[in-house]
Amino acid sequence: MSTDDEARSAARLTVLSGPSGAGRGSVVEQVRARLASVWVPVVATTRPPRPGERDGVDRLFLDPADFDRLIASGGLLEWCRIGPYRRGVPRAHVRSHLARGRPVLLPLDVAGALAVRAVVPEARLVLLAPPAYRADPVVAAAFAHAVAHDRTDRAATELVGLLGSTFLAPARPPPRG
Repeated sequence: MSTDDEARSAARLTVLSGPSGAGRGSVVEQVRARLASVWVPVVATTRPPRPGERDGVDRLFLDPADFDRLIASGGLLEWCRIGPYRRGVPRAHVRSHLARGRPVLLPLDVAGALAVRAVVPEARLVLLAPPAYRADPVVAAAFAHAVAHDRTDRAATELVGLLGSTFLAPARPPPRG
């Protein structure tokens, strides 16, 4: 007999990381097109919106004081400074989607991925490695999987397979014999 909990996904936080220019955005875009159940967090930032960006859709645009309050309250899963601005991932949004059974895919740079691992040890870290990229042993050891990014469609297919493995199989009755 199957219960609702057994049929729901085993929601998991997967962090897709790699060096600058590894192509995280293009891979994530293809994964989202293929696996609608995956949620990608909207990042909070202190920078002003660019033309066409929508608050709450493209980014959460916060003034520095609100961003400081999120930091002080532990409301960010991770954050960093980029030039004169800051950006971070709101913890509550990630937590609520996981609680509802949705797998979360979080694209971050290597430093961000390691920061997430420090606060969410059960997060699965996936290294997106462009051709000829060699991670140093400390970085390589932190990642559960490495996905070669020689072709975006192939890398996305591999990542969809990894994300698909976060779902529990429905309970089956024991075999009759």
